[in-house]
Amino acid sequence: MTIIPPYLKPGDTIGIVCPAGYLPLEKAQTCIETLTEWGFKVKIGKTLGNQFHYFSGTDEERTQDLQQMLDDKNIDAILCGRGGYGTGRIIDRLDFSKFAKHPKWIIGFSDITVLHNHLFSNFKIASLHAPMAAAFNDGEAKNKYIESLHAALLGEKADYITSGHPFDQEGKAKGILVGGNLSLLVNLIGTRSAIKTKNRILFIEEVGEYIYAADRMMYQLKRSGMLEDLKGLIIGKFSEMKDTTNPFGQTIEEAIKDLVKDYDFPVCFDFPVSHEKENYALKIGIKYKLKVQKGKVELKEV
Repeated sequence: MTIIPPYLKPGDTIGIVCPAGYLPLEKAQTCIETLTEWGFKVKIGKTLGNQFHYFSGTDEERTQDLQQMLDDKNIDAILCGRGGYGTGRIIDRLDFSKFAKHPKWIIGFSDITVLHNHLFSNFKIASLHAPMAAAFNDGEAKNKYIESLHAALLGEKADYITSGHPFDQEGKAKGILVGGNLSLLVNLIGTRSAIKTKNRILFIEEVGEYIYAADRMMYQLKRSGMLEDLKGLIIGKFSEMKDTTNPFGQTIEEAIKDLVKDYDFPVCFDFPVSHEKENYALKIGIKYKLKVQKGKVELKEV
């Protein structure tokens, strides 16, 4: 059974930490103000605004900062300021023994896929794949995707309805939701953080990859057996995709369509989970219903 961390209530404290890439403090200011407007207290970790080359600190500094947040009983949820790269460098240094006894919501996406999947694979603890600090900027703090994070933290059950895509494979499914960034999911294969997908609904998204590289990653999912016994597959947005001098010859969506056409589970394309503004909060480890029909997709938390 999945362990669901306590949902939040006004007055609870959200810690902001950067376990991977560097984020300037000013880039998190609107997020901090919004969380306060929602009625939460905010505690800033030492890594927010700190920089060590590409990262928000040395491996030791990032480990220590996240460890402190994980262990602090006065912090009720942890929002990762940004992703980028670096969580995989520290994941095996972290001690989750106290956290497992007093779990709290971990929030983020992109490189935070490592943390989400490690928590669920090893401890069956649910977490939130959702917008991070910079998503609140540029007047977006009240958009429906940020609001979906607020609702999720308060314990509201998600019910997302989106328009369909011409490549969708119709059908219904029910299962525990797992997933995240495609390149990170592939990177986790063979590690202690790898996820199991049998009888589950898998979601994936990607940004800034060459089409051939994303196609290769999809085939690695297939060859590793991760697509064999799925209940359903959610293809999020593949943003800023690049092509080679000799064109690949397909869009990534066309390539994925060809790869999954022989499976009998429902598949939806262009679902609003991404590195862009369109990024609904999804609870990893929680059971959802997926309904894919012509012109309409519904993902509903059970």
